[in-house]
Amino acid sequence: MAGAGMAALGSWVPHQRWGREAVFLGFHHGLSTLLARKSEWTPRWVPACRPKSSVSFLSRPDLSNLAYKKLKGKSPGIIFIPGSISNMNGTKALAIRKFCKSLGHAYIRFDYSGVGNSDGNLQECTVGKWRKDVLSIIDDLAEGPQILVGSSLGRWLMLHAAIARPQKVIALVGIATAVDDLVTQFNQLPVEVKKEIEMKGVWTMPSTYSEKGVFDIQYSFIKEAEHHCLLHSPIPVNCPI
Repeated sequence: MAGAGMAALGSWVPHQRWGREAVFLGFHHGLSTLLARKSEWTPRWVPACRPKSSVSFLSRPDLSNLAYKKLKGKSPGIIFIPGSISNMNGTKALAIRKFCKSLGHAYIRFDYSGVGNSDGNLQECTVGKWRKDVLSIIDDLAEGPQILVGSSLGRWLMLHAAIARPQKVIALVGIATAVDDLVTQFNQLPVEVKKEIEMKGVWTMPSTYSEKGVFDIQYSFIKEAEHHCLLHSPIPVNCPI
């Protein structure tokens, strides 16, 4: 579900919708720039940086328990929001952990409901449920201001989190942005194909991440995702991007 990649390294692009200039940088350079603003974000207390190797679980009443790993460190903290079906042990998640550890910053990575070590049935998951997962991580685990790093579908959820928690989310880093991507792809299909998917209740898409070479997406997942689309109007996000 990867969308368009990041723009050229170091280029500044005015973004009218977000009310502030959006900075598009290479990942390490961009995140380093955001973390370097210590005068704005670093509190007087700095916890010791110590990785937690074992998987922990966030218990939530009436919702699936979420598996996560938390690296203690200074503020601002970093939260990685993975792509669809990706988990907290993916290449990007581990690379960011190494990066945060080298700078002594707090870092949280987690698995969505129904994915990886988290509880839940993947077939019952929706964009809305995964949005709640992200907000639970921010509300119940993260301490102080946070920089969100979203990959693919995680970039979509990252924007929702920034809208819902503007006081806590102070910056965003997007990787292979896929905002509204699934719904956009579906709407571009021929009418007869969309009707066939509706009748079957499943959309089979080619995927290099599956052993079968395809990935099945429930039609109900697509229809639910329509309620969370953002690109049809200005997005009320004002933090650095």
